[in-house]
Amino acid sequence: MSQDLKYEEMECVVFTIRRKMTSNKSPDMGLSKSKNVQQHRVSSGNVKKLQDLSWWIPFGIILIFTIATRFYNVTEPQHVCWDETHFGKMGSWYINRTFFFDVHPPLGKMLIALSGYLTGYDGTFPFEKPGDKFENVNYVGMRVFCTFLGATIVPLSYLIVWELTKSVPSSIFAAIFVLCDVGLLTLNQYILLDPILLCFMMCATWGMVRVGSLKHKPFTLSWWGWLSFTGTSLACTISVKFVGLFVVLLVGLYTIYELWRELGDLTKSMKYILQHLLARCLCLIILPMCLYMAFFYIHLTVLNKSGGGDGFYSSEFQSLLQGNSLYNATMPRQLAYGASITLKNHRTGGGYLHSHWHLYPEGVGARQQQITTYSHKDDNNLWLVKKFDSDEMPSESELVKHGDLIRLEHVITRRNLHSHKEIAPISKKHYQVTGYGENGTGDANDVWKILIHNGKEGDVVETVTSKLKFVHYLHHCVLTCSGRTLPKWGYSQQEVSCNPNMRDKNSLWNIEDNHYAKLPNVSFRVYAPSFLDRFLESHAVMLQGNSDLKIKEGEVSSRPWQWPINYRGQFFSGSNHRIYLLGNPIIWWGNIIFLILFTVVYIHAAVREHRGYEEDKCVVEHRKIVMEAGSWLFIGWLLHYVPFWAMTRVLYFHHYFPALLYSSMLTGITLNYIIENILVIFPGKIGNTIYHVIVGIVISSAMYSFYLFSPLAYGMDGPSALDADSPMHSLRWLDSWEF
Repeated sequence: MSQDLKYEEMECVVFTIRRKMTSNKSPDMGLSKSKNVQQHRVSSGNVKKLQDLSWWIPFGIILIFTIATRFYNVTEPQHVCWDETHFGKMGSWYINRTFFFDVHPPLGKMLIALSGYLTGYDGTFPFEKPGDKFENVNYVGMRVFCTFLGATIVPLSYLIVWELTKSVPSSIFAAIFVLCDVGLLTLNQYILLDPILLCFMMCATWGMVRVGSLKHKPFTLSWWGWLSFTGTSLACTISVKFVGLFVVLLVGLYTIYELWRELGDLTKSMKYILQHLLARCLCLIILPMCLYMAFFYIHLTVLNKSGGGDGFYSSEFQSLLQGNSLYNATMPRQLAYGASITLKNHRTGGGYLHSHWHLYPEGVGARQQQITTYSHKDDNNLWLVKKFDSDEMPSESELVKHGDLIRLEHVITRRNLHSHKEIAPISKKHYQVTGYGENGTGDANDVWKILIHNGKEGDVVETVTSKLKFVHYLHHCVLTCSGRTLPKWGYSQQEVSCNPNMRDKNSLWNIEDNHYAKLPNVSFRVYAPSFLDRFLESHAVMLQGNSDLKIKEGEVSSRPWQWPINYRGQFFSGSNHRIYLLGNPIIWWGNIIFLILFTVVYIHAAVREHRGYEEDKCVVEHRKIVMEAGSWLFIGWLLHYVPFWAMTRVLYFHHYFPALLYSSMLTGITLNYIIENILVIFPGKIGNTIYHVIVGIVISSAMYSFYLFSPLAYGMDGPSALDADSPMHSLRWLDSWEF
């Protein structure tokens, strides 16, 4: 690393600072001081050794403290904590090759599964709920793997700041602020996606700034290696969570900036600029896209057995899952009267038309049987297709055609699909849909006209491929799934209603199961989609699932304004061994102050430059390096924080931690810059004293606050902090802290 430091430039800065410190003294004293500096120069070989030591010693110490703090008590608590119930369970499903639905891309969960598999976990533990004891379960390998990746962010913060500033003190400050945050420690010690995400995100940022450091050595083997490393890290980041898109934007902006700077160098030919552009397209666009698709190919290949998430995907998608009712299935291609069918809503992630014995509650339309959509397969999804004017089934097969009038009878409860001019439960401009009648006998409000999307008179309704609309015969509304989740009385299933707007995009349905003995069967293999079709559908379903996320019972959501001020934490474990996710308040509140200070310093520097103040060239160059480094970290913080203000989905406190890393590194750079300027203001001995006092206060404050709040991460026993006898009582600085 140290070979990249231009010692002559740094010596120029130091000499200039010393010269300013003595500028109020006599010329003879200044000359004497200059001679003294010249006399104390050492040979370049010794300088390199000193530089190596000054870089490696603090880096080594930081590594030791990182290992000690991150891996301490990593096996505790010996029960499921917070979202381990999800990601541990998903790791088990990968080991068992059972298909499931999740709103996140697959790489993080595949790595968790791989780490468990390689360390002896057999995928049998259910991970049902937080608090479940790990008894005779080899869970440690997965925790250690996640902790290892989470631990890398501390040395990576040191490396990133070093590449940006070539300043060891700035790098030390940044690494200490990341090291001493108990929130990051908590987030990194469990079977979660967050430590994996943060590791790859920091790798992408490190690769980005390393490529920037090698701008004078383009197209060398090292340059190509770091550019490819950056692209690979980008692919891995966005393959863990979609918020990885923010670091993709950061690298994209940095790349545009670098290319624009190359374009402004008139000594470079357009051919040279084009080579740079093509190299970045190859390594930062094509390579990440190929890797991203490769991860999904592995995901879809490994998960080849039917599971609980099948119903979120199309009928065609499900036909490739072993154990699914559609896998290697044979059923009639066409629909006939008397068939028992399931109807799947054709919206992305749409469920099955469903009913059960439960009624709508008092005050919610007519007190009749509930009709919903349900994302899982069961017998309550089965419907019998009947003629509108007869309960008798045809003796010979009679096909259902575009424009026919039909009734749909729920097979289990024998009540008909029904609508009337009562207001729907949630969509107040829609009509209520219910199950009505007894033993298949109802009234005229049970009659529906079946229409094939883009069909014409005489077209026969087909299994899977026909996209259908069901229009109510009397009220001229269309059967639809709004996608809105019903309250607890509806078991959190989705609302089905009848929309007078016939163009409702959610009103399309397709037949998935078609049971009818009088027609010949065809194989479902004819409907099997390609990998690209499954890849695209997976993304549509994930994005739909993200937008539909609701808060889990017992959890506390939060809003972005609460995050930087550390307003409220999040329980990871609520048993006797309590874990509480909360940031180190000294570091978090300090980050807010230094975000403001950096903005002030940046504006001050820009004004001085714009007004043409005469300053020493070395000082100007040094300030330019610091301001540029800080600017990219400030942009990184903005990109990872501001977009959450526009999101309508449920948000949690842990969403802020990627932004926290950038603000902590920015704090390290800004703090060191301010301290360096204090050395300019005060004479040598006083300046050195002030410097060491400030450094001592900052480091000791960070470490002591880590010591005080570390029980939040390592586990709290005994009374709650609300109890005056609790050792944590005095640390409850805000009433909103619930530990």
